[in-house]
Amino acid sequence: MLITFWIASVLLAIAPGPDNIFVITHSVLRGWRAGFAVVLGLCTGLLVHTTAVALGVAVVLQTSTWAFATLKVIGAAYLLYLAWQAFTATVIKTGSSEQHVGFLWSYRRGIIMNVTNPKVSLFFLAFLPQFVPSGTESVSLYIVLLGAIFAMATITVFGTMALLAARLSAWLNESETLQKGLNRAAGLVFIALALHLLLGL
Repeated sequence: MLITFWIASVLLAIAPGPDNIFVITHSVLRGWRAGFAVVLGLCTGLLVHTTAVALGVAVVLQTSTWAFATLKVIGAAYLLYLAWQAFTATVIKTGSSEQHVGFLWSYRRGIIMNVTNPKVSLFFLAFLPQFVPSGTESVSLYIVLLGAIFAMATITVFGTMALLAARLSAWLNESETLQKGLNRAAGLVFIALALHLLLGL
């Protein structure tokens, strides 16, 4: 059962979605270390959602329109803030200290990006219980175990994506024109993610 769950988790991580797009964009712009910090932040967020499911908090989001909408608005507002940062970013020379932003700064970005997306909790609420064997004594603890396995699968896949995307970083940063274009593209990606979260587009 756990092997099946691991395979399903890897396939879900590989499938294109807001989180891996965020990782790729951040890795290209800021390098592998910053990209991996975002990955760890996203996976920390996954553990928060796992805990929410285990404690039944996700059910509140599912039944409370106000709570669900509030969290979505907060998440969309943060993504629009990231878009504004991308559009107003200055050109950074390859290898400069500005390019390699703090690990904690990127890590926090990943946490906020994931935690403020209530759809993750609802997805886990529907997905994780399917892999809990019948007769399990502590369903909550087993769900936490599944969430940890899902997070490890995500680190493996997203970490690889961050490494591959970062290899483009040095080449793109050699050109101011390309870097400006990449920043604008990143801004548009963040706006699209905000609309997707807020309106389901």
